Amino acid sequence: MKKAITLLPLFFLILAGCGENPQVSVDELIANGSLEEIKERKKTLAEQERDLRISLRKIDSVIQSRERSSNVPLVTTLEITSSSFEHYLDLQGNVETKQNILLFPEMAGTLMRVYVKDGDPVRKGQVLAKIDDGGLASRLEQLRTQAALAETTYERQKRLWEQNIGSEIQYLQAKTNYEGAVNAVSQAEAQLGKSTISAPFSGIVDEVMQEEGSTVNPAAGMAVFRLVNLSEMYVDVDVPESYLEGVTPGKRVKIYIPVLGDSIETKVRQTGNFINPANRTFRAEIPVPNRDGSIKPNLTVRVRINDYTNPGALLIPPSVISENSEGEQFVYVASEVGPDQIGKAEKRIITTGLSQGDLIEVLSGLRPGEHIIMEGARRVREGQEIEILNQA
Repeated sequence: MKKAITLLPLFFLILAGCGENPQVSVDELIANGSLEEIKERKKTLAEQERDLRISLRKIDSVIQSRERSSNVPLVTTLEITSSSFEHYLDLQGNVETKQNILLFPEMAGTLMRVYVKDGDPVRKGQVLAKIDDGGLASRLEQLRTQAALAETTYERQKRLWEQNIGSEIQYLQAKTNYEGAVNAVSQAEAQLGKSTISAPFSGIVDEVMQEEGSTVNPAAGMAVFRLVNLSEMYVDVDVPESYLEGVTPGKRVKIYIPVLGDSIETKVRQTGNFINPANRTFRAEIPVPNRDGSIKPNLTVRVRINDYTNPGALLIPPSVISENSEGEQFVYVASEVGPDQIGKAEKRIITTGLSQGDLIEVLSGLRPGEHIIMEGARRVREGQEIEILNQA
């Protein structure tokens, strides 16, 4: 109405200046004009007054409409579309290998020869070191000679017995002597085998712990070598029991190794069948490819397991979600939007699922194609008129 008031001086100025002769004012016309001229001026001014009042009513209507529109909240909206959603469980673990062992001597004695050094690759069964056997090798040769003689005696006595020549007791004694000699040879070979340290699997000699000439003793717990195989690496992580259904063999895994700045994509190989009562977790084993040998045991890694995937999820930012006194989550949807981008705010109770980053999955309450209110969502009320600035 202020704008209407400012037009009144203009209205009276026009009235004062209107007439058949714009050079003659109303006062001059009254003083010098004839009655007919005065009546004609009155008629003209009345018509102009009527036109101005019609214009003022139009102006008042526009002013009231615009003042009413200025009280409508301005909002922005986001169109809901379905997209692929992947949730990852973040855990921390250590790289391990099942083939990382210490090799101990099986007999006491002097370490006569060490055939490898630190970092040497070895094959399964390869001899790594030799311990003084204390004459076992010579004793073994004697036993083998005795076994050969016992075998010859037994074979001859057997042939005679089959021809019914000689007594049964001679045959049985020859057989017993032969079997005893064979057993003695086997025992001596086993004992002599303890004088060598061999690789139980193919790998790398990580450390030689004893030098040639040193005395070793299995009772003292003196390790001679550390043997490691870096090709069979894995990560062992503890997974909370709440993810028992989501983390299963075959699930995709992303492993990040901070020290190396490298990432590896692999899959869960095995999950445990036992829930640890101390921390309510179960075990998951994840293989780690190590083609260049850069990954070492006990490295700390970040493990991200893809425990949930929805190819047609409805995703919204968590910042637009509010909660009522009953604990229900809700958002506002722009409805009945006209060409002038004026619509209404409609409250929707929703159910949410998992979140990842700056998005959360909506399980119910929204449909694809609807527009949720983004900026200004905290200022609107149910059924309130809104004006949309833009739609993303």
